[in-house]
Amino acid sequence: MTETTTSAPDGRRIEVRTDMSHPALLPEILARRAGEDSDRTAYIFLGEDGAETDTLTYGELHARALAVAQELSRRCAPGDRALLVFPQSLDFIVAYFGCLYARVIAVPVNPPRRGQVQEATRSIVRDCRPAVVLTLNPVIEPLRTVLEPVCGQVQWIGVDAVPAATSDVTIERAAADSVAFLQYTSGSTSAPKGVMVSHRNLVANQEMIRLGFGHDRDSTVVGWAPFFHDQGLIGNVLQPLYVGATSVLMSPVTFVRRPLLWLTAISRYRAHTSGGPNFAFESCIARATAAAPPPDLDLSSWQVAFDGAEPIRSQTLRRFADVFAPYGFREAALYPCYGLAEATLLVSGSAKGRGPRSVEAQARALGDRRYAAATGTEARTLVGSGEILPGEDVRIVDPETGQPCAPDQAGEIWVSGEHVAQGYWANPEATAEVFHARLADHPGRTYLRTGDLGMILDGELYVVGRLKDLVIIRGRNHYPHDIEHTTQTAHPALRAGGVAAFAVPGTDGEKLVVVQEIKREHAPVNDADIAGAIRAAVLREHGLAIGALVLVVADQLRKTSSGKIMRSAARKRYLENGFELWAAARQSFEPADSSPRSAQR
Repeated sequence: MTETTTSAPDGRRIEVRTDMSHPALLPEILARRAGEDSDRTAYIFLGEDGAETDTLTYGELHARALAVAQELSRRCAPGDRALLVFPQSLDFIVAYFGCLYARVIAVPVNPPRRGQVQEATRSIVRDCRPAVVLTLNPVIEPLRTVLEPVCGQVQWIGVDAVPAATSDVTIERAAADSVAFLQYTSGSTSAPKGVMVSHRNLVANQEMIRLGFGHDRDSTVVGWAPFFHDQGLIGNVLQPLYVGATSVLMSPVTFVRRPLLWLTAISRYRAHTSGGPNFAFESCIARATAAAPPPDLDLSSWQVAFDGAEPIRSQTLRRFADVFAPYGFREAALYPCYGLAEATLLVSGSAKGRGPRSVEAQARALGDRRYAAATGTEARTLVGSGEILPGEDVRIVDPETGQPCAPDQAGEIWVSGEHVAQGYWANPEATAEVFHARLADHPGRTYLRTGDLGMILDGELYVVGRLKDLVIIRGRNHYPHDIEHTTQTAHPALRAGGVAAFAVPGTDGEKLVVVQEIKREHAPVNDADIAGAIRAAVLREHGLAIGALVLVVADQLRKTSSGKIMRSAARKRYLENGFELWAAARQSFEPADSSPRSAQR
């Protein structure tokens, strides 16, 4: 154990206790940057018009985080949970590092909307039982009104009003395997579960990201993903600090309203790295098609355009590269990747400057969990999610037997390494099931069961679907995101990203249900034309007859914070006859059962 002493701008003495026999943890890394590079800009926040509204240097972040840590130490004990409830802002980052310094477990959550607390947030609060809520001082009272019925009598701290630390401060080194924060899963297939991410997990995955993305202190990052989501926090906030770079951030609402502002920020700040889910690239394509981007847009600095968090479409990648090539974008910058909260964030990624890889696979063979090359109408294009990164072991495993799959077989993706989290908070049964899997031929090592199906071909990981979401009709496996993609492109009235495919029990086995949202702005159209186009497309592409096609108004399908459709929630709502049907489609709705009441809400 060693002690490093630095001085705050006001002369206060700060001791950072470190153990040089182990890699530095994030609190020590921030303290070191504040001492060695205090005036370097760590974070810039952009408003809805793209103008800078807030900045933090490493020194400022360190000083403010120390003040929050001191306040936390007066109110709670190490190991207590702190709920972080913020709009997208740099104050969130101050609060997060204040928790790390105080050894209090941060729990980022989606803030209430229009005075309503989301059910996912209620579930998180019940699960983690916070001792304190960190937020902005002006919104404490409105938040208290809606949150106290959920979390009871807790301490409230407005981090923007916390005074500077009033005495010398000693930062005690956290145990490497102690929980740094709880990253709650998005709940796309079940209720949110709190992933226990340790300090060791964080630095292990940060190093993997650094190596995979080729980052150094000059690798500026631009991001808009929400900070309570693993991509926004681990990738856009913590990775730049880990390497000593600058991060330029904006609100996800700003991105949704003005997608090209994202690209403008990349151009203006000469970003090395930026990215998001597949829909982000689609949004930019659509906006650029409707109105030309700014003529001075220059994307030539963009070296890592990562695409992850949802199925990656080869057509999207090609179109994005074509549309933005005149603005300096290079296809080789496209960087498909794969990860999940249970592995802190990143599991696999493309090689920097290589561009995406893809294979043409026979759709029927994929349904049997095997790979066979194909061409023409039988082919399904799979985009690779990159290579396995140093420091981890990734296997493709038969989920029923625990035996490794043959090279041409698809199976569940199992992951082992120091970046794999410790388990789920207060849930030993789920932890044992998901985090403690063992290979039949390698019983001495535990693996994370991702729940994702994939295969490794020529060193490249290809993700083909979710194990729990598989649609099994007459003994054949179908991947719902493939059916959804076919559906939403079948007619111009259909809303992209607003479709869910799942199976329910029928009279002669499982039947396929497709729920599709209709665009608000679309002109009146014959519902029979829409239904016919969808049914024909799904039959043609997948050999499937849709058992129930439900056309609904926009915004009926629940999504996670990262934009994934919650198919289990859609299935439940369908069985409860809870969808608000598109007016023109009421007569064509096939109900969940044969009773007359199920034809209309």
